[in-house]
Amino acid sequence: MCAHGGGDRGPRLPGRRPALRALAALAALGLLACGRDEGRAAVSKVAGLVQGRFRDGLVLRVEKTEFRNADFRAYLEVAGAAATDLPAESLSRLFDRFVDEEILFEAARQRGISLTEDEKKEYLAKLAVAAMPGAEDKDREAAPPERAFDRLLVEKYTFLVVRDVRVEASEILDYYEQHKKEFLQPGRVQVSQILVDTEEKAVSVVRRLERTGEEEFRRIAREESLGPEAARGGVMGVFAQGDLPADMEKVIFALDEGRTSQAVESSYGYHIFRLDRKHPPALQAETEAAPEIQQRIMAQKMKEALAVHLAGLKDTLSWEQHPENLFFKYQRSVE
Repeated sequence: MCAHGGGDRGPRLPGRRPALRALAALAALGLLACGRDEGRAAVSKVAGLVQGRFRDGLVLRVEKTEFRNADFRAYLEVAGAAATDLPAESLSRLFDRFVDEEILFEAARQRGISLTEDEKKEYLAKLAVAAMPGAEDKDREAAPPERAFDRLLVEKYTFLVVRDVRVEASEILDYYEQHKKEFLQPGRVQVSQILVDTEEKAVSVVRRLERTGEEEFRRIAREESLGPEAARGGVMGVFAQGDLPADMEKVIFALDEGRTSQAVESSYGYHIFRLDRKHPPALQAETEAAPEIQQRIMAQKMKEALAVHLAGLKDTLSWEQHPENLFFKYQRSVE
């Protein structure tokens, strides 16, 4: 049990609050599980005593609230991460996030920021939906209310920090001009198909299509094709290389515009493809790229705004961390 000072946060129990977006952090870090060393010899009594001291050691204090290894382990468990399966570098970065979020929580508490009853009800409703049959397994284990509310409060405070971030139209245009290569669309093709169930049928269709035009292809597709696009005259859509199965692409991209292929067999049946049009590589217009550019700039600005705010909190709040007491060898960030 952790020692506590004043404040309305109450006693901390193991697993009290999940990491803010901890699952996203795990994905972004690309964490890979590391196998346990099954051949490790049993720890000695002395080693056991040392490990016990570290388990109880103080790892973080924010104002008068203390955190120990049990708190950080609970943080990892809620995030779906087994501490024994993570490398020290990944655990170190997650501990950094743990520290930041506890500082944000303390700042929210000192500023009197709280959750409304409507916000709590809405969040509990989302947890209930996630727990319904058919939800992902990780979503079914919804955090209990007090833990969920702590997380929600940190998210609310973070939103208040970044809510005034704006992206100007001039910034979007500048980004577009400086990163045009990122918006160069590769060559694409519009493809149609006729799908039939037997080789005999496929041979018959190929013969009927010899020396005929697009109109005849569309008519046969509507009459004979078993594909879901039959009602559209066989039009599948526009594709770049890599969008379709390799064996089909090999046939399609070798066609000249307006020509049909021989039958291509797959698990669905026999396909006769038509390359309707070839679209050369083209630069996406600034107006089309604008929404994606805005999201990129907004995300970077919000990250920077939160980093500046956190730096200010760390200068004004009373806090200290003791990574030497962690249950793993902490590695400082090189950034």
